[in-house]
Amino acid sequence: MQTYTNPVYKGYFADPFVWQYEGVYYAIGTGAAEAEGMVDEIADAANIKSSNKCVFPLLRSFDFANWDFVGNALLRPDPALGDNFWAPEVAYCDGQFYLYYSVGHEDKNHQLRVATSDTPLGPYQDVGEPLVDPKSCPFAIDPHPFCDDDGQWYLFYAHDFLDTPDGVRAGTALVVDKLQTMTKLAGEGKVVLRARSDWQRFLANRLMYGDIYDWHTLEGPCVRKHGGKYYCFYSGGRWETENYGVDYGVADNVMGPYSDAGNENGPRVLKSVANFVRGPGHNSIVLGPDGRTEYLVYHAWTQNMDMRQICLDILIWTPEGPICQGPSWTPQNITND
Repeated sequence: MQTYTNPVYKGYFADPFVWQYEGVYYAIGTGAAEAEGMVDEIADAANIKSSNKCVFPLLRSFDFANWDFVGNALLRPDPALGDNFWAPEVAYCDGQFYLYYSVGHEDKNHQLRVATSDTPLGPYQDVGEPLVDPKSCPFAIDPHPFCDDDGQWYLFYAHDFLDTPDGVRAGTALVVDKLQTMTKLAGEGKVVLRARSDWQRFLANRLMYGDIYDWHTLEGPCVRKHGGKYYCFYSGGRWETENYGVDYGVADNVMGPYSDAGNENGPRVLKSVANFVRGPGHNSIVLGPDGRTEYLVYHAWTQNMDMRQICLDILIWTPEGPICQGPSWTPQNITND
């Protein structure tokens, strides 16, 4: 019986996305340089030529318990796009790997992009066009590709809403659109979930788009089909605080409508444990080595809040909905049968 203890990698590794290919596990995430807009400075310090700069750290594991850094994934696109790179995810389709991500200037003007590679470790080359027109959508983050049972791909992501119909809150929230190809959206985006609870508040009296808002945030979508229903996991609240956690909405159709009723008092899947785990969130889901056990992969803060690190815990499906057997901070067993 193998064991692991969170965090499973000691370096900075936020927004972790894990996938398995040919029996090997890979993880891609937001590193310190990407989060802080320092990719150029760090590359320059390492004397890396501008044409060879890569962003997004990649980890690899052969046993799901031990994870090692193996390089950076994405060839640095046009610097004019920005120097903050967030929340990468990888999809595999017809022999090609697709890396979806956002790039922008600090927390402004983020656009969704996609890059391709023939191998899981890259390097990934940006295709040269945004997935969503930045003129009509000036802030879009956290792209999550999802393949339905019929082989059709969809892209879930987060963008900003300023309207407040039916009591929902202004802020960042979730939408979904169909992928016509792996690099082109249909342009038929639908709202997945909007914030409507106090625990999802990012910041009161936030100056956004020239006005003051009580700003709420839903981000980091991750979709799993279970029992004939679609579950859109997401992280809500402010990512820098202990209030941040993972909840979900459920729908009968991949395009919705989704409902996250029942979460009014806080996130139901994953939340902080005082004095042990802070601000767990932005999850992905992957099967463990036994091919049956599902794991929630997420990040959590160190105790002194200086970096976010990758963690793993078992996802359990109950009659009331999904819950995580975590967050954990003690040794956990991995079933390999």
